[in-house]
Amino acid sequence: MAIVIAAAVLAVGLVAAALLFSRGGRATGGAAPAPPAPLVRDDVELELIERRAEIARIEERVITKEEAIDVKLAELAKRDRTLEDRARELEHQRGLLDERKREHVRELERVANLSAAQAKQILLKEVEDMARHDARGIVRQVEEEAKRDADRRVRNILSVCMGRLAAAHAAETTVSVVQLPSDDMKGRIIGREGRNIRALEGLTGVDFIVDDTPHAVVLSGFDGVRREIARMTLEKLLADGRIHPARIEETYYQSKSELEDHIVEMGEQAVLEARVEALDPELVKLLGRLRFRTSYGQNVLSHIVECANLAAMMAAELGASVKTARRAALLHDIGKAVSHEVEGPHALVGGDLARKHGESEAVAHAMEAHHNEVEPQTVEAVIVQAADALSGARPGARGESLEHYVKRLRDLEAIAERHEGVEKVYAMQAGREVRVMVEPGSLDDDAAALLSHEIAREIEHELEYPGQIKVTVVRESRTVDYAK
Repeated sequence: MAIVIAAAVLAVGLVAAALLFSRGGRATGGAAPAPPAPLVRDDVELELIERRAEIARIEERVITKEEAIDVKLAELAKRDRTLEDRARELEHQRGLLDERKREHVRELERVANLSAAQAKQILLKEVEDMARHDARGIVRQVEEEAKRDADRRVRNILSVCMGRLAAAHAAETTVSVVQLPSDDMKGRIIGREGRNIRALEGLTGVDFIVDDTPHAVVLSGFDGVRREIARMTLEKLLADGRIHPARIEETYYQSKSELEDHIVEMGEQAVLEARVEALDPELVKLLGRLRFRTSYGQNVLSHIVECANLAAMMAAELGASVKTARRAALLHDIGKAVSHEVEGPHALVGGDLARKHGESEAVAHAMEAHHNEVEPQTVEAVIVQAADALSGARPGARGESLEHYVKRLRDLEAIAERHEGVEKVYAMQAGREVRVMVEPGSLDDDAAALLSHEIAREIEHELEYPGQIKVTVVRESRTVDYAK
């Protein structure tokens, strides 16, 4: 419609322009002669006819396009109605589906005798239980793998540390022997009516045993320091030749003074061997006194120096503080030097001594925890525990009484013999291995493997022993025939 109006306006404009042109030509009256009026009118009429025809064609095209647009609008309206009908149908179907779903849920609740919320809680609980079970399995697997890796690494670290450290071992007793130049000296040691030997025993607190042992006097006493002073006193008297109560007293105090200096020297030597720096002089002196203290026949000073080196090696392997582990291991048994003067376990006494003389809390804690008087809280504390156990458990490090040794062997054999199918039991390698012979007809290979595990667990729960004990179960089947 807009195109038709535009065409009509254009035609009117053209007619008006033609009329103005014809009037202007007549009014100007120029020099040129005006064309004849009928000819101009014919041209304008012809042009108007052409314009009208053009406008008619344009109107036809516009009408045709309008009709096409009307058809498309009708189709779009029809499609909209169809989509609306489909949307209403879908909404209706959705409503039916929801209703059927609710009916299905109600039917399930009726059959299961449970509400939807209860069923949901049960399902969630089942899923949670399954997840927990799977998680426990994964955690157990991870723990087992970590334990295997840790055991393998621990064995490697301990074997490396033991291989790198070589220490001498000598079982010490509670007696010292002084060699005499001749048996005639025994009478001079005893003195007239025994006054010399009474003076010696009264000053030193040590028993002087003068018997039929040729060229020897035995000094007996549990205090190693007193026994050493008595030995030094007697040797000086024998070298001097003058043995009487006054000389004995003078020599005793001289030997005691010399031993005090010697104790400091031994403490300094131990600190040097353990490679520990800046230790309080009083602690050095107490370390030196441990040279005359034994534990199960093992010299305590040698033991703590060995522990210091072992602890340093293990700390270096594990990435812990080497300095803390070394100092704590060297000082961990220092409480034994004053245990006869102060009440309480030597580990706690040693920890208090360490704090009193300027040691750090980490060192004191590791000292206190090496026998579990306090719970270990640091890696260094556990390392000191391991070093102490390793130094004392190695073969030859400590002595045992014959009765205790025999009893342990008998207990090992008794634990294995009480199991069904066991034929013979032998405790071997000083109680480090138990070899069990079983009847092949009573146990199969799987049962033999289980038997070794059961015996090992029973030994762990019933006996106390250093190190580890190997349990070997031997099952052998033999078939015999004779050729005749």
